[in-house]
Amino acid sequence: MIARTNSVTVLGYSGVIVDIECHVTKGLPSFQIVGLANKEIGEARERVRAAITNSGFSFPPKHVTINMAPADTAKDGTQFDLPIAVSILQCSEQLSQSSTDKVLFAGELGLDGKLRSIRSSLAIAEAAAKHGFETIILPKKNAQQASLIDNINVIGVESLSDVVLHLSCEKIVKPTTKLSTCKNVVKNTTEITDISDIKGQESAKRALVIAAAGHHNIIFSGPPGAGKTMLAKASLGLLPPMTNSEIFEVTKIHSLTSSSDKIITSRPFRSPHHTASHISLIGGGSKPLPGEVSLAHNGVLFLDELPEYSRQTLESLRQPLEDRKISVSRSAGKSTYPANFMLIATKNPCPCGFYGDSTKECTCAQTQILAYQKRISGPLLDRIDMTINVARVPQKELLDAPVAKKPQKTSADYREQIMKARQAQQERQEKPNSSLSSKKIIEVAQMTDGAKKLLETAAEKLELSARSYFKIIKVARTIADLNESTRVTEKEISEALQYRQ
Repeated sequence: MIARTNSVTVLGYSGVIVDIECHVTKGLPSFQIVGLANKEIGEARERVRAAITNSGFSFPPKHVTINMAPADTAKDGTQFDLPIAVSILQCSEQLSQSSTDKVLFAGELGLDGKLRSIRSSLAIAEAAAKHGFETIILPKKNAQQASLIDNINVIGVESLSDVVLHLSCEKIVKPTTKLSTCKNVVKNTTEITDISDIKGQESAKRALVIAAAGHHNIIFSGPPGAGKTMLAKASLGLLPPMTNSEIFEVTKIHSLTSSSDKIITSRPFRSPHHTASHISLIGGGSKPLPGEVSLAHNGVLFLDELPEYSRQTLESLRQPLEDRKISVSRSAGKSTYPANFMLIATKNPCPCGFYGDSTKECTCAQTQILAYQKRISGPLLDRIDMTINVARVPQKELLDAPVAKKPQKTSADYREQIMKARQAQQERQEKPNSSLSSKKIIEVAQMTDGAKKLLETAAEKLELSARSYFKIIKVARTIADLNESTRVTEKEISEALQYRQ
């Protein structure tokens, strides 16, 4: 007799349906799993055997063979414990096979038959819905995440016995509620600085608002203590709330690396240390997993003291900065992950940090300054939309109380303005200005004749590259959106030119 169940193996960012076949024949008692399964699945034999016995069922004292098809696709993960156990119960006639039609299973079993949470629950549920399955049964701790998927019933259970009772219609488990009523959410734990708490730095604040409005990459350059890190942390308070589709994308990426059942509703803020390797930044490993650039998708990737990162790590940022995605190729396979992040970086002008400072003299030799600045390559800087110098605020201004007649704008005030600009971009092109192609930005910019002439003159005198040329137009278009202007004029081009290196 042969019984069949279905599950999913996750390859990179997507899932592949796996057909699990169970065959029980006479012979010496044995348990074999075939079908290019890794060690995690091989160890499932002992977990499944103990779980079935401790759940009040009998493990067939015969030769049990489990085949996982397609046999030429590598499979890994502990989510196959539950479908293997169900197929064995079906093959030994302890459970009806008709009860599992259009049902997909995923879950790790404990020796006592309890279900433990698994990784990649969103990718598994998405693959199930895509291939026409009506129901997915998985651990209760993963049910809220999986409920983000439409057109499929998500059944969260706590044990193998609950699964059998549900399939036998003896104890029906109700489907998990969708996101609209979900309480199992997690918000960003990064300390958010309100922009009104930053003294002075009006030009830097203006640049940060423009970057947030158009999803532009930005570098703050200045001496130590100028407030560069505070400006970066203030960015989270400026960005608009995530949409439902963005919540799904971010939660799915994070679920690939963790078995947490949380739903991420706030924009991620990733700040890897400067000693991070290029693999941890872009992703990879023996099994290609997403790196920091993908975990920062729809959020902020903050690189503090940019020149301190290794050259290989920095150069690996070229593709995701340009394509908004990252392709990771390893011997185990190739995976493509989204990486549409907003890069905020800081750097000092020299090793001591005081080159060009008006109050403290730089102690670095000219050769040291040049070597330090060359740690960031020209092609990488060319991919940064905005660069702004941040000067130190005089100590007197730091101690002065804000003037009552001129109240400082808060992050909430700026966020309202930014959301209007983002809404205008969404209605016009369905994406932020920074993500537009060179051809498209020319169409939507609607530059005046004076703006075109000014840009052509600046491009010739400053010897701008083609990439820099179009990035200036994108920043100018964002400035026009903040000003609620339909056309880009000389004023917007002039301001955008100030933010080029």
